[in-house]
Amino acid sequence: MERVLGIGGHFLRAADPAALTAWYRDCLGLDIDDHGLWHQQAGPTVFAAFESGTDYFGSRTQQTMLNFRVRDLDAMLAQLRAAEADVAEETQDMDGVGRFGWVTDPEGNRIELWQPA
Repeated sequence: MERVLGIGGHFLRAADPAALTAWYRDCLGLDIDDHGLWHQQAGPTVFAAFESGTDYFGSRTQQTMLNFRVRDLDAMLAQLRAAEADVAEETQDMDGVGRFGWVTDPEGNRIELWQPA
C-alpha cells in the first residue's frame, strides 16, 4: 500500500494574500521563498479529527486549524504580543505531550503553537 510521506502544504484563502504571507513571515518567522516553499525542521506531526461542534478551533466556521511546533512557547507568545497579534491569554500544559498556546492571524484563522515535551 502506498502511504503519504508527510504534510506537503497548507493553503489558506485570504482577502490580501501578500499581507497574510508577510504576517506569517514577520510574526511567526516562516522562512518561505517566492513560491511559498518552507523547509521545516523534522519532528512530530499530529493528525486528529475533532467533533464538528468543537470550539477548539475558535470560530465554528473554521474547518481546520494549523499547528506549528515551537522551541520556546513563552518567547513566541511574547514576540507575537509585541507585534500586537491577537494572542489568547491562556496556555495549556498536557503531561507527556507539551505546552500549547494560540494566536489568531489577521484573516481570523486560529493557529495553535506547540512546544513538545
